[in-house]
Amino acid sequence: MNNPNTLIWGVFKAKLLEHPDLDLQFQYGEELWVKPSYHITEIKQAPITSVDCGGKVNQWTEVILQLWEPEEKQQERAMKTSKALSIIELVEKAIALDPLAEVKVEFGNSKYDTRQMFPFSVTASGENLIVDLKTDIVQCKALGRNETCGTPNSEDVGCSPKEEKKVKIELVNLAASSCTPGGGCC
Repeated sequence: MNNPNTLIWGVFKAKLLEHPDLDLQFQYGEELWVKPSYHITEIKQAPITSVDCGGKVNQWTEVILQLWEPEEKQQERAMKTSKALSIIELVEKAIALDPLAEVKVEFGNSKYDTRQMFPFSVTASGENLIVDLKTDIVQCKALGRNETCGTPNSEDVGCSPKEEKKVKIELVNLAASSCTPGGGCC
């Protein structure tokens, strides 16, 4: 939601449609590539509603493309972009994917913890269509709006809760009192 480089679903799909005959490759780090035998296991659409630390309600939709790497090598080359588009077509027959939704790719393997990443760029290079994936960082939406982090009328700056003021209580020794029945003190 705060990533200015986020591709929206309509643009991402259009980039795939431009290059149906290329091999679809995913790069998730310096010289780190999803193995060519990957599968697109599902495409999810997630409507998100959140309330940030400034008390503002935020809403957006994400389309999440999930990739799975089988342990055993099944093929030498990645799937053609046209095959990915046929999977997308199958999904779009079942649910209408929001063309304005943010795109994320969910991926992990035995050496890389599963996470959702943003397709930073989609570039044709030789026989490949390369989707360059970047991780996102946690951000404070209130600070992104040039507001303070915390409740709107808060005197505090920062996300930590306001420290409670301690009230001093005077203790009285009740055992030393001379309270008697009918004396009005009980």
